[in-house]
Amino acid sequence: MTTNQKKAIIISLDETITEITQLAETLGYTIEKTFIQHRTTPDVNYYIGSGKVDEITDYLKDTQDKIDLAIINGELKPSQWFILEKKLGINVYDRVRLILAIFEEHAERREALLQVKLAQLQYERPYVRELIHRAKAGEHPGLMAGGEYQVDDYYEMIKRQSKKIREDLQKIRENRELQRQTRSQSGFYSISLAGYTNAGKSSLMNLLSGEQVKVEEKLFSTLSTTTRTINSKNKQQHLPILLTDTVGFIENLPAFIIDAFHSTLEEIELADVVVLVVDGSEARETVEKKLRVSINELRNIGVGAPIIIALNKIDIIDKTTLNSLQEYLEDTGIIEDHTVVPISVKEQKYIEELLQTIYDLLPHMVKITFQLPLEEQSQRFISQLYDKTKVLHITYGTHIIVEVECNEKIKEKLIAAAHDINGTVL
Repeated sequence: MTTNQKKAIIISLDETITEITQLAETLGYTIEKTFIQHRTTPDVNYYIGSGKVDEITDYLKDTQDKIDLAIINGELKPSQWFILEKKLGINVYDRVRLILAIFEEHAERREALLQVKLAQLQYERPYVRELIHRAKAGEHPGLMAGGEYQVDDYYEMIKRQSKKIREDLQKIRENRELQRQTRSQSGFYSISLAGYTNAGKSSLMNLLSGEQVKVEEKLFSTLSTTTRTINSKNKQQHLPILLTDTVGFIENLPAFIIDAFHSTLEEIELADVVVLVVDGSEARETVEKKLRVSINELRNIGVGAPIIIALNKIDIIDKTTLNSLQEYLEDTGIIEDHTVVPISVKEQKYIEELLQTIYDLLPHMVKITFQLPLEEQSQRFISQLYDKTKVLHITYGTHIIVEVECNEKIKEKLIAAAHDINGTVL
């Protein structure tokens, strides 16, 4: 039975509708028809021309399908939204409102719910101002969601609620900063996974951590940050590293949405290394565009840490195509300051190479060589070293010699622990 299936139409000024279609499908809509009017700039009143509006209105009257939503492949001005809803007689979403609706559907944790609500309120403010203007002109418009507030009261409510949400998010941010400081002082490194939605970030997270986070073939299935420890198969390569999966990038997000998600994006900003996951199976022009957008977003966030570009999904392209892609990206200059590691999460290929690249780029690493007595307590200490450091060499003779590499922040703690069991530093 598909009687409850939501149906929509898309209205666009060009034929680049793949992304907007994916966004609509993520929200559960089936696209019944697409209307394209080629023009370089939107019409000041209708976004599209009045003739195209009449064509769409006639379609909505004549079609046997009940169309629930008209989706604009772009951003509407409040006045355009008001006129289109009135003319078409159905709900109208622009691209930003569609993204916010997806965010609302996928938000689960308190922080994500607050961030989405803040973004929605910021989005609604100019629309409510438009409604106030029209109400004063005697048009008596309703609210976007059919609320009971008078529009001027609703506008004041938006300001009050936004202020309260910002205060709540600041408390969450401060608490996360305390947790971050505690982890850092304990020698933990922080690695953030970033990239476009559906590039394979969450799947890579599962593979590196040995745990399961939600993986869906939908846009923005990851909205909250998820943090796990890296669980390397090579115990000698083990380091206390926290891996964080973050919300996926998408092009041309308004500044107010990025601002609303500041506390989440801060995890990327403060990471020791950022792994930028890219779908390497896409057309090379698409890969370049997404890389450019992602790197620009990382710079805008304030990332100063090394960036590793993980070209994922190489299992579905041949070696010649991969080499051609890498040469193309090198020629564009987009990857010149970054390390590129081709991987396949699905077939678990080159994952250890990715880990080694991460280890090589970690900051504040120091080497220590311990000389330990041949006693049981030394074995317990060595077990701690495997948990907190990268063990480079270990030899047994009249003494146990252990060479490790670790975060400089825990160097003195390890030396003190070695002295407690009559060990020394060479």
